This record gives sequence, structure tokens and C-alpha cells, in this order.
Amino acid sequence: MDRYTVTVRRRGATDRERFASLDEALVALEARLDGFARPERRTAERGLGRDYEPIQQVAVRGELAGPAGLRGGVDLRGDGSTEAYTGRLRRRLVERGTGETAYEALRRALGG
Repeated sequence: MDRYTVTVRRRGATDRERFASLDEALVALEARLDGFARPERRTAERGLGRDYEPIQQVAVRGELAGPAGLRGGVDLRGDGSTEAYTGRLRRRLVERGTGETAYEALRRALGG
């Protein structure tokens, strides 16, 4: 039974995969987003009367959903940086520890 869903959203496409364990889902999330790190680099863009720098843009969003309302993910920014968060509608940024990647911070926050 597949209990964890990884959803990757980027311009024009949404992909979903299902996994049996949290560990498998987290490994797949990292692999998928790492594959987009270089091709999704962006330049400044203008929208709604403002300029948005690459660090302000979410180029790719990887979301993880599991049983009992488990929600979280990683945003790949336009400059190639990553940020982990928990929640879905009310996203809460996961603070990274010293030397910790966004994926490791998400794993810690989700208890994986």
C-alpha cells in the first residue's frame, strides 16, 4: 500500500509518485529536485507592477503528503537555493542546522 505521495510542480507540469515509506519518498523528492536545479535557474522577472529577483521566485516546488495529515516539502528558488517547509496551506519554514541541507532539515522536521 502506497502511503506517501511526492508531487513536483513546475511551470506547465505537475508530476506525482507514490511510495510505501517516508524514507523512500524523501530520497525521491531530493533526487527529483536536484535534477531541476540547473535547468530552472531564472533571471529577474516583472509581474503585478514589481520586479521579482530569482531568490524570490519558486522555480520548482516539491511537496510530500502522508498519513495523519503529514505535509511538507522543499522549494527550489530561481537562484538555485532551496528552502524546506512543513504544512500545506500555512507553510512554516524549517530552520536549517549548521551544515544541514534543506532535505535533511525536512527529514528532521517530519521525523524521518
